[in-house]
Amino acid sequence: MLEPADTYEALVADFRWEIPERYNIAADVCDRWALSEPDRTALLVLGPDDRPEPVSYGRLRSDSLRLAAALAARGIGPGDRVGVLLPQSAAVVITHFAAYRLGAIALPLAGLFGEAALRHRLGDSGTRAVVTDAAGLAKLERLRADLPDLALILSVDGASGPAEDFSAVLASAAEDCETRATGPDDPALMIYTSGTTGLAKGALHGHRVLLGHLPGWTLMHGFPPEGTGLMWTPSDWAWAGGLLNVLMPSLRLGMPVVARPFGRFEPEAAFRLMADLGVTNAFLPPTALRMLRGVAEPRKTFDLSALRNIASAGEALGAETFEWAREALGLAIGEAYGQTECNLVLASCARVGVARAGATGKPVPGHRVAVLREDGTEADADETGEIAVRAPDPVLFLGYWNQPEATAKKFRDGWWMTGDRARRDSEGYVRFVGREDDLITSAAYRIGPAEIEACLCAHPAVALAAAVGVPDPLRTEVVKAFVTLREGFSPSESLAAEILAFAKARLSAHEVPRTLAFRDSLPMTTSGKIIRRQLRDEG
Repeated sequence: MLEPADTYEALVADFRWEIPERYNIAADVCDRWALSEPDRTALLVLGPDDRPEPVSYGRLRSDSLRLAAALAARGIGPGDRVGVLLPQSAAVVITHFAAYRLGAIALPLAGLFGEAALRHRLGDSGTRAVVTDAAGLAKLERLRADLPDLALILSVDGASGPAEDFSAVLASAAEDCETRATGPDDPALMIYTSGTTGLAKGALHGHRVLLGHLPGWTLMHGFPPEGTGLMWTPSDWAWAGGLLNVLMPSLRLGMPVVARPFGRFEPEAAFRLMADLGVTNAFLPPTALRMLRGVAEPRKTFDLSALRNIASAGEALGAETFEWAREALGLAIGEAYGQTECNLVLASCARVGVARAGATGKPVPGHRVAVLREDGTEADADETGEIAVRAPDPVLFLGYWNQPEATAKKFRDGWWMTGDRARRDSEGYVRFVGREDDLITSAAYRIGPAEIEACLCAHPAVALAAAVGVPDPLRTEVVKAFVTLREGFSPSESLAAEILAFAKARLSAHEVPRTLAFRDSLPMTTSGKIIRRQLRDEG
């Protein structure tokens, strides 16, 4: 754990990793509370009427032991992949814990995945079992012929076609499954990359990945006392951010988590949920925070007195959104950076004086993070380079599933090379520039989209923005902006000219978009990242 300190420097100096020889996520997260306080609330599950139903650690332990026994009786064992195709719910946690107990590999799958995405992930991983609902089952039934390894489907909505009834399976099983004494490097879960630059790859993690996230979780969430508070995120728990930045660390530290199967993110509904339930800690991706900016004077409309910290990750937050949160909510956002393969290695925290508009933060204690040049040397202050993480590291993945060559290509001289561009200033703050694949080459300039998008989002009419490079015979590429508008604004040539003039007054000349297109929505991954490649292809 990361113990509170007065300064960031003291945190770094005092921190040491303590990774045990035997470690199992289910035993640590669930059993440590269930065996001492079985009635302690782990989840607040919201039904269709948003009435909260508490789920205890004791129930999570009992049900996950039963599910593990049932899976074992049906031939699922160590190393087998168990898919979790469900919205936020108790069944998600139960299935994860059951897989960990068996030494199997949990495979989180987002409900928004279409059939092509599911076919690739389930087929590539050779998944043996899936726990899902009626919506997921409908997709799986159309894919069964393409998934010869899929032997078992359980549905939380009852038996149907090839699926057994999840609840009935639990009811008929005994709590006699012994939790496997796994090592920290034994495989525990696999999350597929977002697929922004090609076919998604399975990032395989060991049980140690949770321990590796605890310092970053503690820092970005402002050192909440163990066993206190209430956590909520609209992010799908199938995403590394939702699962490892929120769900599992919160449960491990005794902070109940709100479970609500979200569809479309509605800013007013999000504020109302936090106010009604007394949420103390929230994890909101930058896209969600930008949408919340459209709500005028939220503290006057909603009782947010319990809210003590908001954390964010997934893309660059931007100075404007950081300042809005400080002004409108009275909170300094705890921004963080990581990837599916190596998550939560940079973070900010106002409590220790690490919080600056436009900067992601500093390396989380325990992680060695550098900004490197192409020749492997460390970049000077304010020089753009590639974010790199020194191996070994507890949050670093075991490798890409069945792709050792792709894994090896991502390492250079003992560093995990992220492919993300950033600058580190003279005080050690890292400022995210953009993915290598998203950089725009224009008249010899290398332009990151993050600053452009943050500027565009500062215009009162703009809800979301994306900046991409489009071919230009003279400059190689020029910047094109795509924006969605806030309620009350309509697309027009005059508004486009106004937004471009707004950007011109605030950006460097080479960064200013040459053209702007209005969109009803922007293409997003399930983790809330803009798929700029798709916008580039559209021109």
